[in-house]
Formats: sequence, C-alpha cells, structure tokens
Amino acid sequence: AIIRERTAEIREKKEEIEEKNKDIMDSIQYAQRIQEALLTPGDYVDKLFPERFILFMPRDIVSGDYYWMTEKNNKIICVAADCTGHGVPGAFMSMLGMAFLNEIISKGKSIHANEILNELRSMVISSLRQTGQTGENQDGMDIALYILDPENMKLEFAGANNPLFLYRNNELFITKADKMPIGISSKANESFTNHLIDVKKGDLLYTFSDGYPDQFGGPKGKKFMIKNLKQLLSENLHKPMDEQKKVLKDTLNEWMANTEQVDDILVIGVRM
Repeated sequence: AIIRERTAEIREKKEEIEEKNKDIMDSIQYAQRIQEALLTPGDYVDKLFPERFILFMPRDIVSGDYYWMTEKNNKIICVAADCTGHGVPGAFMSMLGMAFLNEIISKGKSIHANEILNELRSMVISSLRQTGQTGENQDGMDIALYILDPENMKLEFAGANNPLFLYRNNELFITKADKMPIGISSKANESFTNHLIDVKKGDLLYTFSDGYPDQFGGPKGKKFMIKNLKQLLSENLHKPMDEQKKVLKDTLNEWMANTEQVDDILVIGVRM
C-alpha cells in the first residue's frame, strides 16, 4: 500500500512539473514572437540590402544575439550584436539594445559609427546602474556596426570586440574591433574607433557574433574556429547570398551533429 501511495505521489509530482514546464515553454515561445517582431522585418531588409543573408539561430528559442538595420539620411546602418547570456536574460538585453539604437538614431543629427557605440555604451551602463564595482553585473554587448553610404560608396565601421570582414576579389580585409564591450569595463571612458573604408561594387561584407566560430563539434569535439569560418566564406564567395547561407547552415549542422548548440548564432552577409 505504501508503494502504491508513493507511486501516486510521484506521478502527481511529475504531472505538476510537466504542467509548469509547459507554462514556461509557452511563455518563452510567446516571448519569441515579440522578439521576432522587434528584429528588422525581412521586406525592409530586402529594400536596404537586396543581396544579403542573415543566418540567425537562437540557442534557446529567444536570443541574446540580434540584428538591427535602418536607413537615415540616405545611409544604411547595419548592426550585428551579441549580448551577454542567451535565452531569457540575453533576450532582455537584446530588447534594451534595439530600443536604445532606435532612440540614438532617431534623435541623432549626423551619425558616426563610433559615436553610436559610445552613446549605446553610456545608455547600457546607466540603465543597468553599472559602477564597475566587483560583484555587480557585468552585462553588456559585443557589436559590429557599420554605416554604408551607397551614393559615395563609403563605409564607416566601429566594433566592440567583433570585427568586420570585407572580401574583395577573393582577398580578405579584416577591420578589427576595439577590445572593449558595450557596457562597463576598465576602458569605459575611451571612445570607440571610427574606421573609414572605401567600398566597391561586388565587395562582400560579413559581420557576426562569436557563436559560429565558438561552436563545438566535429570528430574531436573542438571549436569550429575563426580560421575555418574565413576558409568557408572564401570558398563560397561567388555563390548567391541565399546559397552561402545554406552552406553555412549545413556545415554548422554537420559540425555539431553530436553536440548541443552552445550559444546563439548570427552571421550577416551583404554583397555591394
């Protein structure tokens, strides 16, 4: 009789947990709809960058990686961002990031890539009340941001830990990011660097979060590594953008066939 009682109890507990899990999953899936609504919509991206792909693979339904694109004064701003954490905390940070970017761009008269990052950083620091004391939250974002002026074929780039890859005639040019985050750090008073680049028709621009190169997998369970990403991109430059996306996705899925996805993944490719 005792065993029967215990079994009934366990079954009840199990049903309770399943019920709770279902509620949590439902709410996260609903949150995903909200997050997707905030990401730049596809038809608008088509207008800004007719030849492009966005590989966006959240690890836990909602994502700490986000992309954001807009047009201002005939220039196109493109952001690939990676917030601390993934899942729900990451998604909270990404909502903040998108809201702040909207604010910065709407009120800014003339805008430069590094100024946007400087402004974004001070907004993150003040809104999360970061003072730099040990033990408080160190949350922030890594970002690759560029502003394209299509009329004059000029590009401004600024990066917080994440670089810009530019391929021209099969040659890779890397514009390095500043080694500091959007958030509190020992360098929080230093300005981000503004890089000016001349672009040509046919140039390919890639920005990404660290999710792709950092994914574990393959026969030895190692990280994919940035050098393999460079190699993969350079082998597929000639392909249309949607095919490049498919190659990246298929390669990654094969790579992590026997491992879990460890982080959110974002890669943006644009052909001039």
